[in-house]
Amino acid sequence: DDVKTRAKKAIKIQVANGIQFIRSHVDVTDPDLTALKALIEVRDEVADQVELQLVAFPQEGILSYPNGKELMIAAADMGADAIGGIPHFEFTRDYGVESLKFLMKVAESKGKLVDVHCDEIDDPASRNLEVLATLALESGLGDKVTASHTTAMGSYNDAYTYKLFRLLRMSHINFIANPLVNTNLGGRFDTYPKRRGMTRVKELAEAGINVAFGEDDLKDPWYPMGNGNMLDPVEMGIHVGHLMGYDDIMNSYQFITTNAAKAMHISGHYGIHVGKPANCIIMNNNNFYNALNERSEILYSIHNGQILVQTEPKHVTNHFED
Repeated sequence: DDVKTRAKKAIKIQVANGIQFIRSHVDVTDPDLTALKALIEVRDEVADQVELQLVAFPQEGILSYPNGKELMIAAADMGADAIGGIPHFEFTRDYGVESLKFLMKVAESKGKLVDVHCDEIDDPASRNLEVLATLALESGLGDKVTASHTTAMGSYNDAYTYKLFRLLRMSHINFIANPLVNTNLGGRFDTYPKRRGMTRVKELAEAGINVAFGEDDLKDPWYPMGNGNMLDPVEMGIHVGHLMGYDDIMNSYQFITTNAAKAMHISGHYGIHVGKPANCIIMNNNNFYNALNERSEILYSIHNGQILVQTEPKHVTNHFED
């Protein structure tokens, strides 16, 4: 009950900020799978208001945790929507590679999506991404696969990176950067100069590779300032990624809308088109540049024909005289 109560509180915070689709990574390195059981119940209970995807996430690793493989299979059978991994955190490089091969086989055999915490480390030698992309290409899972974080890419040399980009394009995998937590955790072992902590968002996007932004954390030790407002990761992401041209800013909403929908594999029922649900949010501004700059309120959030959120615009009386 405690897990469900806290989960619904977190969902309510996000809904207040206009969020209607959520992907949550649930720790399954627990012999009882307590959190997953609770969140599957929550997913079903809120389904008419919010679409919640659950990733079976092995926080302590798959091979590096007792019965890790069995727990991942049990999580998939229990009803997780996606299979996760954390190859850079496994005890060895070989364990990391084997964990990727294992989780991809589980996803393929059980018809699941894939979302891997991949190379979330400043180590330029952490190159699990090339393995994940190769497996996505060879298995045909392609755009059902997401590489999250990939912060080590910010430390790769350019010769290797641009060789890697050919494979990334061929594989059709998605990327999710998490600018808030990435900049908080990245560079912790650096003196100066310090790494910026985020993957190569600008270069990936320019290469035609799908990139989305996530918040990753909501008031937890990894990022205590998470508040469910997706304008925050957008603003941080375009700052850190040197995406501050006017067109860059105007189009940056795509990182948390259409690009995110592709990564979640929900494009079939996402967007304002004939024949699709008219799910939308209405912001109190005339364009996204101003909405981001002024942190505009969500006037309405409409999902499956019902108003989830309605906000009265704040009124400010300014007594400044010029």
